[in-house]
Amino acid sequence: MTSTQPSDPPAARVIAALEGVGVRRYTTGQVILDAVDWTVRSGEHWALLGANGAGKTTVLRLIGALMFPTVGTVEVLGHRLGSVDVRELRAVIGLVSAAQKVPQDATGHTVVLTGATGTVQPLWREYDRATRERAHELLAELDCKELADRPFGVCSGGQRARILIARALMAAPALLLLDEPFNALDLPSREDLIDALHRLARSRPELATVTVTHHLEELSPAIGHALLLRDGRVQARGPVEEVLTGARMTACFGRPIEVSRHEGRWLARSARS
Repeated sequence: MTSTQPSDPPAARVIAALEGVGVRRYTTGQVILDAVDWTVRSGEHWALLGANGAGKTTVLRLIGALMFPTVGTVEVLGHRLGSVDVRELRAVIGLVSAAQKVPQDATGHTVVLTGATGTVQPLWREYDRATRERAHELLAELDCKELADRPFGVCSGGQRARILIARALMAAPALLLLDEPFNALDLPSREDLIDALHRLARSRPELATVTVTHHLEELSPAIGHALLLRDGRVQARGPVEEVLTGARMTACFGRPIEVSRHEGRWLARSARS
């Protein structure tokens, strides 16, 4: 008889992997990262936390194919850095950063369109009807379709963040990197962005994301894993329930911290002496 037992679900594929990674500043010999091992799989949503100077941005630049390690190996989307044209790799990695250069007079729709070509200025001849419609669909998905004709420069911080996320999604990336996307946002804008990221995680089950932030309150309920860095070393990594504890956060940041969670959202504050 043929077995009717259900098969095991396919294992999540590795999206990014760091093994024994170290980074040193060539001019001074300063150690930026030391012996970092970390793996991100499809469908996982990671928070990357640590004090200023802990190495968060360097880790993000490594898996974004924006720099190479001094020692160790970095593999992204099945390709090892050093044996692949990183320009082609960067084209299929979504990156959102407040430091991105975007023409302030470009409309929201135009900014999203540039994600299809990975350019700052639009390349109008490259955008067919389907591409233009795709940009409108992404603005709607990020709940900001009303910004299609609004100049980027007059949009609020939260609106800009959602437009940049829509731009990053134009390349249909398997990996989305969010470098402090909540920086300088007010409370309503922060909550709108958290809601948008939560919806995005539910609507794209294969997408992997890594969010760099300083505040647990900025983590969406979709975040299921966390990596803590201190002085360039991994302090802890794994499921959020195991990593985002008072003891681990205290060890990471060097001061007593209490951590609580309510309906999927996190809160961190100084512990009373």
